[in-house]
Amino acid sequence: MKASTMLRMVTAALLCATATACGGSTAPSPAAAPAPPPAAARPPDPAAVAANELGRIPILMYHRVEAAPGGEYDQTPAKFTAELERLHTEGYRPITITEYLSGVIDLPAGTHPVVLTFDDSTGSQLTLTPSGDPTPDCAVGLLEQFHSRHPDFAATATFFINNEPFGEDARTLPWLVRHGYDIGAHTATHANLGQLPPADVQRELVQNIRAITTAAPGTTIRSMALPLGVYPADHALARAGSWDGTPYRFGGVLLVGSNPAASPFTAALDPAGIPRIRSGRGPVAFDSGYWLDWLAANPAERYTSDGDATHVSFPRAAAAELAVSWNSTAQPY
Repeated sequence: MKASTMLRMVTAALLCATATACGGSTAPSPAAAPAPPPAAARPPDPAAVAANELGRIPILMYHRVEAAPGGEYDQTPAKFTAELERLHTEGYRPITITEYLSGVIDLPAGTHPVVLTFDDSTGSQLTLTPSGDPTPDCAVGLLEQFHSRHPDFAATATFFINNEPFGEDARTLPWLVRHGYDIGAHTATHANLGQLPPADVQRELVQNIRAITTAAPGTTIRSMALPLGVYPADHALARAGSWDGTPYRFGGVLLVGSNPAASPFTAALDPAGIPRIRSGRGPVAFDSGYWLDWLAANPAERYTSDGDATHVSFPRAAAAELAVSWNSTAQPY
């Protein structure tokens, strides 16, 4: 047999071995469909974690954090850290007011959102060392240290800022923005808005926004907290207005107290009056200790994540509480 004939026979045999039934196409098979993600990577059945994303969310209000608290709204570093420990142990995970208002709550299944808020932008909340790091005993330093010990507890919070914040250190606001903290308005001078004419209410808020955005360019202010918890005579001016050619509009207005807030997915949410829970020097009526105890005793009332940021899961019996705007994401069970 000629060598060329033998070569053709061997080649045909090899091709036949790779074809279907030695007469099928020799074209490559289509790529196999990607394997589904492992079960551990998929959100669990909402019922299995008792998900209720229509439940209540504690928004905690802090002021000074210092060794010798001077007022009833202030507390020691040890008390602040102890509250963080309790929140972590009971399955709470921090989000910001901006995330709350937008409904972007992306937490592990079975955990609960909590919002940490700080009023008045004092040095006890954030002081930076010469090298640009938070001092270990300020509130941000304590929160960052807690996060380093518990990486699943985000170092984030919302700070309601007055003009000349944190001892007038120009590094502080940019530091907060760079590190994922949320910034809200608190008026230029911590004014009692109930005692001001409408033009001055709007001036206080516009000057505050201008000061913040000048110190940290690109910052968007989506919320404000009422100083002293006092509305202006025209409540609408707390949320929207203008002064000197500059308009403002806030997605949410935060109060001083005194109960857990409605889920952002419910019809009960009132963006013009979002309650917060005070946490201070010692126990007072309806403070953070009271409400955390209450939520622990009434877990069906608490927001519990389904672990799936694309759906809003809840017991079917609570369906009437869902805001119409979230119908397309609803996942009752």
